[in-house]
Amino acid sequence: MLPEDDAGVLATALAGYVRAVAAEVGVPPEGTEFEVSDTTTAYLALAEGAGRDLMLVWSSEHGWSVAVETDPGEQPVTVAHLGPPLVPRPAEVARFVADVRAGGPGRPELTVAEDRRLLVERLSAYL
Repeated sequence: MLPEDDAGVLATALAGYVRAVAAEVGVPPEGTEFEVSDTTTAYLALAEGAGRDLMLVWSSEHGWSVAVETDPGEQPVTVAHLGPPLVPRPAEVARFVADVRAGGPGRPELTVAEDRRLLVERLSAYL
């Protein structure tokens, strides 16, 4: 487990990264959430209209994916994964979202078990 100050650095870096991705994708700050606990995750609401809301989600284990919002008690239905790298540039995430919205395929799911210190290093540009 990270010392408290490293967890704080990770939270600050993740917040900056999520803000940068949200700006590229066109999601206002109130449409974003992130959490650093035993897991590290982020959520961006992608309103689609016509009764089909999408969400852009990120985790330190799987990277970015687009999923269909479901009822609160149900698991979201994943539509596409961005794949490696784990922390792509915000412009790459925006292209991925645009491609998914246009019906393009995603990539295979990324699965990594990264050390949090390495994650902080990858996110350090967003501090």
